[in-house]
Amino acid sequence: MDLGLEGRVYVVTGSTRGLGNAAVRELVADGAKVVVTGRNEKSVADAASALGPNAVGLAVDNADPEAPARLIAAAREHFGGFDGILVSVGGPPPGFVADTTDEQWRAAFESVFLGAVRLARAAAAELPEGGVIGFVLSGSVHEPIPGLTISNGLRPGLAGFAKSLADELGPRGIRVVGLLPSRIDTDRVRELDGLSADPEATRAANESRIPLRRYGTAEEFGRTAAFLLSPAASYLTGIMLPVDGGMRHGF
Repeated sequence: MDLGLEGRVYVVTGSTRGLGNAAVRELVADGAKVVVTGRNEKSVADAASALGPNAVGLAVDNADPEAPARLIAAAREHFGGFDGILVSVGGPPPGFVADTTDEQWRAAFESVFLGAVRLARAAAAELPEGGVIGFVLSGSVHEPIPGLTISNGLRPGLAGFAKSLADELGPRGIRVVGLLPSRIDTDRVRELDGLSADPEATRAANESRIPLRRYGTAEEFGRTAAFLLSPAASYLTGIMLPVDGGMRHGF
């Protein structure tokens, strides 16, 4: 199946590692051109170099109000266009309600929530018909995850924002989609499992609740992201797609 990605240009934030990196790898493999972002200059340069000539890196922080304009300008300068953005950001620090501080909430709001809103707002103003805005969110949009209080508070709000944006941009032919990963085998998920007294038992217990009885791979997530961002998904908008092996049991 031809996804129609050849020559299309995407910005993918938080793409030096984890789920964002999985997405850029699949996009480039199918012929797209990408702007890779992250906060660490060396990590950004290394990630872009590994992807070859169809990738360029730019070190930015999603919380920086100037980041959206810089990223869109980089896409146009290096590749002559801008067709979509995937907003991915590292998860906020774990913790229960009593453990999280005001400063942690403020910092996470700036990077996870307001940064994503700014990026989407800037993209909406620049994208042509057929453009797409994607958000990497979390299964916590539907069901809170124990020990991830800040994420549980912010991700559902972003899903609501994305749904509103889909309604507003639909008449212009611009799509808005969300991906809701759950237990994908990334450094972040292994770190969370490692917070328990017995990480192996924790993983086994999680796998037992997944109908496919295993964690997903980064490549499986990346392929799903590439499809949703591609012209092949041209009639999908306003959706929040679980990428979770069936872990969410509701409709």
